[in-house]
Amino acid sequence: MAEQKRDYYEVLGVDKNADDAALKKAYRVLAKKYHPDMNPGDAEAEKKFKEASEAYAVLSDPEKRRQYDQFGHAAFDGGAGGGAGGFDFSGADFGDIFGDIFGDFFGGGRSRSQSNGPMKGANLRTSVHITFEEAVFGCKKEIELAVKEACKTCNGTGAKPGTSPETCPKCGGKGQVVFTQQSFFGTVRNVQPCPECQGSGKVIKDKCPDCRGTGYIPMKKRYSVDIPAGIDNGQSTRMPGLGEPGVNGGPRGDVLIEVIVKPHPIFQRQDFNIFSTVPVSFAVAALGGEIVIDTVDGKVIYDVKAGTQTDTRVRLRGKGVPSWRNKDVRGDHYVTLVVQVPDKLRPEAKELLRQFDELTGDTLRAAERASAEQNKDGDPKEPNGKDGKKKKFWK
Repeated sequence: MAEQKRDYYEVLGVDKNADDAALKKAYRVLAKKYHPDMNPGDAEAEKKFKEASEAYAVLSDPEKRRQYDQFGHAAFDGGAGGGAGGFDFSGADFGDIFGDIFGDFFGGGRSRSQSNGPMKGANLRTSVHITFEEAVFGCKKEIELAVKEACKTCNGTGAKPGTSPETCPKCGGKGQVVFTQQSFFGTVRNVQPCPECQGSGKVIKDKCPDCRGTGYIPMKKRYSVDIPAGIDNGQSTRMPGLGEPGVNGGPRGDVLIEVIVKPHPIFQRQDFNIFSTVPVSFAVAALGGEIVIDTVDGKVIYDVKAGTQTDTRVRLRGKGVPSWRNKDVRGDHYVTLVVQVPDKLRPEAKELLRQFDELTGDTLRAAERASAEQNKDGDPKEPNGKDGKKKKFWK
């Protein structure tokens, strides 16, 4: 009895509504994991590789996928009307997938290699430290970068004065070379940048003595960078055109400056809002009164309402962080009021506080009154327990 085939969607580990990108991603992972060249002599891996390849060949073809969804495996076994009458790999797009895999074997990249046309240079990265207030309102900072400037001796060609770069003999000026690899599906072509000219299509026989053939002289330069208002910790600002030189006449890359904001002792930030905590005396919380609140704009006076409870949050509109798009639009500042309980009181203050308590509920004697009520409702002859200890009224 023939071995029953697994569901193709199950083989690839995708949903039946998976699109082409999801199918390709799933198959790429399985092909790289189980390819025979990655697992020499492993029969089980080869079996799983063939199974995954068959599933992808069917599901990546719209017509075959339609037939499979309607008839299942029978569509390719000749068991259903209109079936394919047998399975083959024709029409399946394995090119870029095996370009990934075999590019790894050759130590190169994908089969869709870059040409020797103009390419933008790489970006440079650096960082700058700023204060919380500088992040809120923006500032100017100076940075020092190690940059590459065009060599004045050879005018950036890299060739000795009086000579010129020549066409690369290995790639014929194309900047690319083609490798071939025998695979399970036949010969796979892998295009990579030429190792002789590094993809430029040109080689320099007589190098410039100053830049040693690179065409550039490394040097340190200082730049002034504008840090925009509202920037947050870990975000970056860009200085275009100051990065690495381009290739084959391409433009320079950019400089990305990561901003590191120092923590503030009072303020915390979330998006464009600022948060802080302010202590409030018991008297102000009970009777109401004015307090001073620190904000990024300076000190402001706030009128606390009588009877304010601890952890009450108040909102200072427009005292937060400016928006990047419009610095006139700002977030808010949320302040949590924490009522402070004095830990040291003079005898006169304690007596006044006792009098205050008698007038507002006599809470200091609440436990005593509750205990007396409990004894009144219980056995008057046994106010205490059998062991002679005083009863606790809550038991």
